[in-house]
Amino acid sequence: MSKSPNAERPASPWQWPRRAFLKGLGTALFLPALESISPIASRAAASGAPPPRRTAFVYVPNGANMPDWTPKGLGRDAEFPMILEPLKPHQKDLLVLSGLAQDKGRANGDGAGDHARASASFLTASQPRKTQGADIRVGVSVDQLIAQQIGQQTRLPSLELGCDRGQMSGNCDSGYSCAYSFNIAWKTPSTPLPPETNPRQVFNRLFGNGLPGDIAKRDAKQSLYHKSILDFVMDDARRMQTRLGATDRRKLEEYLTSVRELEQRIERAERFAAALPNQAIPQGIPPENADHIRLMYDLLALAFQTDSTRVATYVVAHDGSNRPYPEVGVTDGHHDLSHHGGDKEKRAKLAKINRHHIALFAEFLAKLKSIPEGNGNLLDQTMIVYGSGLADPDQHAHHDLPVVLAGRGGGVIDPGRHVRYSENTPMANLYLTLMGQMGAKADRMGDSTGVLAQLG
Repeated sequence: MSKSPNAERPASPWQWPRRAFLKGLGTALFLPALESISPIASRAAASGAPPPRRTAFVYVPNGANMPDWTPKGLGRDAEFPMILEPLKPHQKDLLVLSGLAQDKGRANGDGAGDHARASASFLTASQPRKTQGADIRVGVSVDQLIAQQIGQQTRLPSLELGCDRGQMSGNCDSGYSCAYSFNIAWKTPSTPLPPETNPRQVFNRLFGNGLPGDIAKRDAKQSLYHKSILDFVMDDARRMQTRLGATDRRKLEEYLTSVRELEQRIERAERFAAALPNQAIPQGIPPENADHIRLMYDLLALAFQTDSTRVATYVVAHDGSNRPYPEVGVTDGHHDLSHHGGDKEKRAKLAKINRHHIALFAEFLAKLKSIPEGNGNLLDQTMIVYGSGLADPDQHAHHDLPVVLAGRGGGVIDPGRHVRYSENTPMANLYLTLMGQMGAKADRMGDSTGVLAQLG
């Protein structure tokens, strides 16, 4: 019988009770599971237990040009149209779900304000109270329902990311508070969890040890000496490497390299931002929107890789956003184009924006697939809902929403298909199903009517 690469060294007497990490001044660098040192990993390897599941919810605004979104055909023979073309390399790793609806995004007697309702109801499946005051109320979002039950298993119960620095008060859409427009994660019916938009702050949250005094010392020392976060933990890393087998040494080296590369990208963004006078660019946020989106995706991948959290939300842009996308040749505002009135040129530009967002999502999927875990990769253990709270934005349609479910969830999802459900099937049915697969028990969620069939 051949030896495992990690069998070349005796088992180490030093082990951590939960997650392996490297320590330094104000820093706790959490590591991916290493079989040689992690009791969880070693017990899982011995027992054949699967890696943990993760789930994420990615929101893109202003609906989609649906003729260029919806695949032709059903099942495994579906043909991806123009918007979904960047996902073709990952077609076997995802489901395109048609027919789902978010009824609570509709007016239901409350008049205008579809963009605010689209985002507020997206993960809550609840009707937001129409108010621009402090008495906001909608519902608890699915990510937080999951975090309430499994969040104690990781250092961060959940992670909220975004690219638009939002407002928490005031009128942003026809009498609806800005809190509805800029948040999709709700801890309680009246408590939104604003997404963090600064990559540096996300990085510090992932790798700081949480003690303000230590973090301040580390940041001061790091700024003074231009040190990497890795400089503070390398002594610990070198000691660890002497106790690892060949496979784990390589895995650790690859991981530390990815952390450093991510740091360098954040540092470049900060330097470039600082060199632009009279520009309101927050420190750490790249000046190019596409780079910002990519960087946040990479931080999400790192959070899942290190098992820092198993639940995340990511608002790529808030609903109603009128950002132009000159990087793909679209200088018109996104929201303006979404009200296309059937104009072919406007619809074509809207489709370009939709495709651009999908292309960046495809890069994220490729990143997850490049990270080994268990007998497969990180995407195999993950379930990612990508979608919008509107379908045809010109009609403010809340039915037949553009939704992709990527990943296999550790084997509970059978991807590689286009599935069409009956008209107005609640999105909450999808969420109720994912909750169960994440180990969060619930009889119903929002306006759900049952679990969603045809996923596995």
